[in-house]
Amino acid sequence: MLTIGNAFPQFNVKATVSSDLNQAFVDITNQTYAGKWLVVFFWPKDFTFVCPTEIAEFGKLNADFLDRDAQLLGASIDSEFVHLAWRQHTEKLKDLPFPMLADIKRELSSSLGILDPKEGVAMRATFIVDPTGIIRFSMVTDHNVGRNTKEVLRVLDALQTDELCPCNWQPGDQTL
Repeated sequence: MLTIGNAFPQFNVKATVSSDLNQAFVDITNQTYAGKWLVVFFWPKDFTFVCPTEIAEFGKLNADFLDRDAQLLGASIDSEFVHLAWRQHTEKLKDLPFPMLADIKRELSSSLGILDPKEGVAMRATFIVDPTGIIRFSMVTDHNVGRNTKEVLRVLDALQTDELCPCNWQPGDQTL
C-alpha cells in the first residue's frame, strides 16, 4: 500500500457529480484540483450499509474541507452509472457536494495497493494528499468499520499547521 511520502498515483476517471442525468458525469484527473489538498476516500461497494453513513458524513463536512482548500473525492470500484443510481435512490446522497469517482477498471485502487485480493473491491481507505501530490496521511479500516470523518478533518488541520502536533491535538491547541 502506498503511504506517507509516496506520490499519489496519476489517474483519469469518470465521476458522478450530480443526481441529474443531464449533468451527472465529468472526467477527473490529478490536474482537476491542482494546487489543492485532496482527501480521497474509498469504500468497498455502492448500495451497502456502512458506506453511505460515511459518505453522508463527509458530505456534511464538505464546507469545512473546502474552507481548508481541500477537495473531497470519494471512490469505489463501481461505475459512474451505479453511483448515479445510488445517489438517486438514497436520500442522504442525492445532493452530495463532492465527486464520486468510478474506479471501474480498478487502476487507482490497484496503484494505491488497496484492492482487497479476496473480495476484489477497494478497501475502506483514506488518503490526505498535499498540494504537491504527496500522500501525507493514509488509513485503512476493516470493511465492517466506518471511519471517523471528524478525525480526518482534524488530521488535515494538524498537517496544515506545518508544526509538531501532540497527541489529541485539536485546532486552537498549542503545537510543539
